Amino acid sequence: MTELRVYLPIYDLQPQFAAYLSSPTRARGYPSFAGQHSLIIEVAPALSIHRIADLALKAAPDMEPGILYTERQFGLLELHSSDKEELEAAGRAILEGIGARPEDQLAPSIHYHDIIEDLSDQHAIILNRSRDASILVPGNSLLVFELAPALFACVAANEAERVAPEAIINDVQMIGATGRIFMSGPTSELVKARDAIIQLLEKVAGR
Repeated sequence: MTELRVYLPIYDLQPQFAAYLSSPTRARGYPSFAGQHSLIIEVAPALSIHRIADLALKAAPDMEPGILYTERQFGLLELHSSDKEELEAAGRAILEGIGARPEDQLAPSIHYHDIIEDLSDQHAIILNRSRDASILVPGNSLLVFELAPALFACVAANEAERVAPEAIINDVQMIGATGRIFMSGPTSELVKARDAIIQLLEKVAGR
């Protein structure tokens, strides 16, 4: 049996998040671009993700796989296209193939969030050594957000950028036990980003 853990369509990828998703450490396949649409799936056991990829790409062969990754327990696939109909066809094929519905996924849960104002230079330096996206600048405010399952950090980061375009994505940790988002900028923008993430996650149906 294949367990559907995350079924995550993300429409209209925002410029910063699309660039992050296409960075060398993440995009093991085709890079995504702003304005495209993404479908991210996580399943267990891990190797069942290859059946998911087969179902999706045979139903929508023009979809581009960006990430195909197997963790110790879970497998994940990211596909993207400029055509919403292709994304929806791939999604239908996946769900029908494993006998699941979108609401069979895990419901996201928020573990922690905070906005740290006037970030110190020492704090910025040590965070910059491990970040995957833009540089943190001392003096800005920093939004930190932790949630589970980890992949929900993707749709959260994309939505945060949509509503707060002046905020900077510094890191999105989308693989592991929990997902984490680091964004910086004016406090007012980060408040909008935080509130948008919370509202979005509260609307996601799941078990």
